[in-house]
Amino acid sequence: MNNKKLISVSGPTAIGKTKLGIKLAKSLKTEIISFDSRQFYKEMSIGTAVPSEIELNKVKHHFIQHRSILEPYTVYDFSLEASKLIKKLFKVYDNIILVGGSYMFLKSIIYGIDEIPKIPNEIRNKFNKKLKINGIEYLQSILSRKDPEYYEKVDVNNPRRLIRALEIIEFTKKPYTSFLTNNKKTLYNHYSIALNTERNKLYEMINSRVDLMIHSGLIDEAKELYKHKNNNALNTVGYKELFNYFNNQYSKDFAINEIKKNTRRFAKKQITWLKNSNNKHQWVDIDYNIDEILKNLDNKFF
Repeated sequence: MNNKKLISVSGPTAIGKTKLGIKLAKSLKTEIISFDSRQFYKEMSIGTAVPSEIELNKVKHHFIQHRSILEPYTVYDFSLEASKLIKKLFKVYDNIILVGGSYMFLKSIIYGIDEIPKIPNEIRNKFNKKLKINGIEYLQSILSRKDPEYYEKVDVNNPRRLIRALEIIEFTKKPYTSFLTNNKKTLYNHYSIALNTERNKLYEMINSRVDLMIHSGLIDEAKELYKHKNNNALNTVGYKELFNYFNNQYSKDFAINEIKKNTRRFAKKQITWLKNSNNKHQWVDIDYNIDEILKNLDNKFF
């Protein structure tokens, strides 16, 4: 499998990863594996900016809206499924394109993940109860003490991720990151492309995307999901702010501005993760030349 390669396209939200991924996949005549954990769920479309039907028809995508928010799904589950799929695809293709912004999920593909034991329901129930009684800040404070490395990487406003880490820490008496980072060697030949641009331009792109989401019906989509508002998968940017609007805690305009602000914060965190990661990236501006990217790939591997 030495001649087989995984080529990942990373970068902050709204930067244009899907578009570049499709161009690369078409040029290299291959398929795309998504590592965007928000796009796994079939009930969430507009708020997660899933690829359009036209984009999906251009190139075969995997791990796009393949699960329900009602089904538990972890990075470990993803790692197992992705590993099986990669073996299958490598029988047909020499290259596979990975596209997304959930870097723990990318890391689980590139480095693998140690088997995580089944956690008793009572431990999860205990942390869910603590969340209801003490709020998310309580969970954040515990995780920051017990596993500061993961705390710096995780979306600390996502209680599902916090509870998953805390239940594993409590049951195994080990940091959650110990299950994610034990294997320091990559399992595959991996080439990382990271999209970025100047901050003001990125923030304009984020604000424009949020406006487009609202225009495309995000509020109605969130209303349909409101009955599941306590589902951890929905405690994410774009939905939680609108749920507060439906609860009369926010005005409509304030909720939309909060979505923009929280998306900008998330993008900043994604960039920080990329800059601090062990991987070497080919940094690419949004005004990239696809031929130049392919040439660099060619010089690296072919």
